[in-house]
Amino acid sequence: MSVSHRWVSFDCFGTLVDWRAWFTEVLGPLGGQARAVAHAYHAHEREVERDSPLQSYKEVLVTALGRAANQHGVRLTQQDARSLLIGGWTRMRLFDDVEPMLAELRSRGYRLAVLTNCDEDLFWSTHRLFSEPFDFVLTAERVCGYKPERWHFRGFEMLTRAARSHWVHVANSWYHDIAPARALGLRHVWLDRERTGEDAGTSVHVYQAVDVAGAVDRLIEDESAVDRSPIGASA
Repeated sequence: MSVSHRWVSFDCFGTLVDWRAWFTEVLGPLGGQARAVAHAYHAHEREVERDSPLQSYKEVLVTALGRAANQHGVRLTQQDARSLLIGGWTRMRLFDDVEPMLAELRSRGYRLAVLTNCDEDLFWSTHRLFSEPFDFVLTAERVCGYKPERWHFRGFEMLTRAARSHWVHVANSWYHDIAPARALGLRHVWLDRERTGEDAGTSVHVYQAVDVAGAVDRLIEDESAVDRSPIGASA
């Protein structure tokens, strides 16, 4: 692929797909404990991804949910967890503002990519939700690791040969995407849907997708905003 292409890469779940609404919905059978289990799940997911980077995302989902349920005294077998999460995967929906944002970026000449902590088959099921396919997708299964580690970012850079000056990463999650992108010197836009209160620092910080295209244009035009050294060059 030509380095002359201008790229915007995205996290998927939580940024483009309404993960939290879906998660709350599929945990409905847990009744009054569903909200507490959902809240506890995120810490367990991070722990499982960090400690078992070669484990499939399906197993991450099941293991983390089992631990979160156990934390709150909810009896949940592995089969129950698998049925709720894997069985309910296709019930996800895009945020209402996503398709107009993607269409606007395409109209401005950007190629679009997804860097996701997901298995290949799960993501391709989700990919069908979008009106047009992405130009490039990189999953955790393919890179054998999970964000916030650098492998998605390094893999994207190597496989697309994208120039740092022509690439912006957009995401909602501070932990998984924005903090590592900033640490790696990548241009990034924080689409802060959840307003969780992390320090924005020098990040380009927006709250709705309608503002993303303009923010991306400004970063691409700003020659001072990019670290040109390859990811991992000094590691």
